Amino acid sequence: MGKKKDNSLEIQEGGKTKPTPMLCGTNYPMSIAFIVVNEFCERFSYYGMKAVLTLYFINYLHWDKDLSTAVYHAFSSLCYFTPVLGALIADSWLGKFKTIIYLSIVYVIGHVVKSVGAIPDVGDATAHIVLSMVGLVFIAFGTGGIKPCVSAFGGDQFDEEYVDERRKFFSIFYMAINAGSVLSTVITPILRGDVQCFGGDCYALAFGVPAALMMIALVVFIAGSGLYKKSPPRGNILLDVCKCVGFAIKSRWRSSKYDPKREHWLDWAEEKYSKRLINEIKMVLRVLVLYIPLPMFWALFDQQGSRWTLQATRMNMDFGSFILKPDQMQMLNALLILVFTPIFDMGLYPLIRLCRINFTPLKKMGTGMIFAALAFVAATVVEVNVTKTVVEPPGEMQSLLQVLNLADSEVQVSIPGSGLFPGPTTSYEDPWEYQKLQLNEANQSHTVTVNYKGSVSQCPVLFTERKAYSLILYNQNSKVECTLVQDHIEKSEDGDAYLRFVNTRQEDLNITVGGKDFEVPGGYGISPNKSLERGQYTDVKCLEGTKEYSINLGLLDFGASYTVILKGGPEEIIFHTMEDVHANNFHIAWQIPQYVLLTAGEVMFSITGLEFSYSQAPANMKSVLQAGWLLTVAFGNVIVLIVAEGAGLEQWVEFLLFASLLVGVSIIFSIMASFYTYVDPDQLDKMFRDDNKDKDDLKNKTENAYLNIDTECRTTKITVPADKRTNLTAQPQEGDQPTVSSGEQKPLKHSQSE
Repeated sequence: MGKKKDNSLEIQEGGKTKPTPMLCGTNYPMSIAFIVVNEFCERFSYYGMKAVLTLYFINYLHWDKDLSTAVYHAFSSLCYFTPVLGALIADSWLGKFKTIIYLSIVYVIGHVVKSVGAIPDVGDATAHIVLSMVGLVFIAFGTGGIKPCVSAFGGDQFDEEYVDERRKFFSIFYMAINAGSVLSTVITPILRGDVQCFGGDCYALAFGVPAALMMIALVVFIAGSGLYKKSPPRGNILLDVCKCVGFAIKSRWRSSKYDPKREHWLDWAEEKYSKRLINEIKMVLRVLVLYIPLPMFWALFDQQGSRWTLQATRMNMDFGSFILKPDQMQMLNALLILVFTPIFDMGLYPLIRLCRINFTPLKKMGTGMIFAALAFVAATVVEVNVTKTVVEPPGEMQSLLQVLNLADSEVQVSIPGSGLFPGPTTSYEDPWEYQKLQLNEANQSHTVTVNYKGSVSQCPVLFTERKAYSLILYNQNSKVECTLVQDHIEKSEDGDAYLRFVNTRQEDLNITVGGKDFEVPGGYGISPNKSLERGQYTDVKCLEGTKEYSINLGLLDFGASYTVILKGGPEEIIFHTMEDVHANNFHIAWQIPQYVLLTAGEVMFSITGLEFSYSQAPANMKSVLQAGWLLTVAFGNVIVLIVAEGAGLEQWVEFLLFASLLVGVSIIFSIMASFYTYVDPDQLDKMFRDDNKDKDDLKNKTENAYLNIDTECRTTKITVPADKRTNLTAQPQEGDQPTVSSGEQKPLKHSQSE
């Protein structure tokens, strides 16, 4: 603990100083309370918005999964490219305080534009896309621009002697980040799904609340303005590094074979830049080379909000007392970080040291990569089981077909040239799966033959490629009639169920289920498919003219599609339920192992990586390493973007591909790490301090030599020949030399190098 100075620090601004109050008599300046609250609100706004972003793309903008994933990771990548720009603005132009203010305003504008774009009544689909993309770009510049400034600005509030307080502040700051992340990933999915607005999920509210939190963050930060220590811009070391590297490359390129050789290519910059700066850059480059394989880790890590969320939408989310939403599962990572960090630091790592295992930082990072790869192996296993309930969509020149036999006896269906349905179909038999029908063209007519009690009927039908159909058969006037209807086979991204009715009665029916109305014409009329939240529907009202009936549909489960056939006499309605698409029967709890493995990998990789990087670079080069570290995250998201849009693989194959790539990259990283020699940046200070000391000693000796000669000249009697005493003011002639009274004649002229 540092020594207190009258419970106040000095705020420096414009050359003036004034005391700032401390928190409750501690050594913590009151200004950090505003900074911590600001960070909590900002992280809430960012992670809350991002939690529902993938489902917004799919359900609101109606993009496919690959495009949604690509745009999600393009946005994430931009969020990690822009911190470099924010650091340059803060250090070279505006300073941290003004940079945070101005870019926070950009941040708020982005949130507002994004929220407006989620209002259905504002413009058409194109306007929604444009507003959404503009909002995301503003958000990326806002959040990325202030990212390197806020934590550093908080650290600036402490005087140098308050080392312990500054370290604890960063711990509190990190806790605020995770608290904002956990709360936002719980709350915003609830606002999205449980609150209905504009006839559907309320994305406008789910984006609006984070926008409000960002406004609060900005107001809170401005409110503490009078308490902050505001350092003026001091120049950005990253610019100096880039200029030095550029000058070295240019000098090396322009050099000739006659120029003396250099030990290192950076030594070509010695003509313009100091040796200390060059040596510092050499140390940084040795670390940055190790960064080259790192983006692959982030390519896997950041798929929690995209591919893993989409996987969760096809799983059973019922925990009995509550139902988890698919985009809430991301909170598990932030929770596990809070749990794992102390366990690893105070439990696992000391235990490994007790076993006398040299578990170096680079070995920890390599192990973290392996854990992340194992997480994706676990995700692959989960995906294989999840897809068992998913109907594989038909490909080119293919259609899917199932038969619903509503006749009072079994039928035999045959389609010429297909070989489908070799056995009879019993009355009201629930088909287990769709059959794949091969087509010869995109739209092809078939004549379906139906054998019913020895009577053969011909049904001409038209199939279109990439569509799924139900062939509904029913007996009328002692023969079988056919109706071909298109089916909805895609599972809801919200885990909703789909429902439709077939009315075998003669009168029209009006049915209300969960607030949604179905109008079903009589005489085997069919209602459209509509989505309903998963739940028990025990009292469904059916109106037939003036008569009202009630039926108990029971549980409509996650991701299922149902066809309910209504029949019965005038006094009652009898229904029969068929499951066209099977419900999600693989529980979302099976995602927990992959989150555990990935979070363990994050603790060993990310936290250790930052500590390693900072320990291997000079103090004034840490911002360069921070920029390099953030760029690895950005490039990792670019990798996902490329794979999602270009590979076109099945999801479980894609997961396995990422796992394999990371294993390969971890091997390469381990080989690179084995050649790395750990250094102590303080040795650089000592080396140049010794050099400076030697230079100072040489300078002192030279100055002493000048002083001695000058003293000797002023105190020694000079003898002048008698014949020249009368012309003392005359200029000395060539060859004349003054003499010293000691009898030894010495020239008084000396070179500057002496």
